[in-house]
Amino acid sequence: MARLIFGMNQSLDGYVDHMAFAPDQTLFRHFIREAEGQAGSLYGRKIYEIMRYWDDEQPDWGADERAFAAAWRRQPKWVVSRSRPPLGPNASLVEGDLADAIRALKAERDGEIEVAGPDLARSLTDLGLIDEYRIYLHPVILRQGTPYFAAARPRLRLIAQDRIGEDVIRLRYIPA
Repeated sequence: MARLIFGMNQSLDGYVDHMAFAPDQTLFRHFIREAEGQAGSLYGRKIYEIMRYWDDEQPDWGADERAFAAAWRRQPKWVVSRSRPPLGPNASLVEGDLADAIRALKAERDGEIEVAGPDLARSLTDLGLIDEYRIYLHPVILRQGTPYFAAARPRLRLIAQDRIGEDVIRLRYIPA
């Protein structure tokens, strides 16, 4: 059975914003290894549209960007959206009842499935379907934006913490 993992970069004051801060080279390489090992990714529409950037090779990419793009392109992607956005390769739309669809997805797969996007994570948290939360804590203050927890924070238990690179702490939590 697959496990749903919600992990994102977060500011010290609790916000996620891919435009406000970015991973350093060490953290980006960590994300490459994560993507290479994932059983797939589950996206909300907005995050999926942002991630579609990796579908098309860019001339200024270095080896790390090409490696991440290759790992991302290989894995299956599931998109939760009512608006039926255009989907790229290896992507399919999650249809029907969200809880039933995600339970079926978890049952038919093995490994870790990344959950991307605070709004989708909120819905899956409310349904009790997130198995682990990974917060990549960066030493920045944003004072605004999208919070990592889009609703009230669920009861969590810390299971691990580690430093990645010079400035980032990864905190791993499971539902308590």
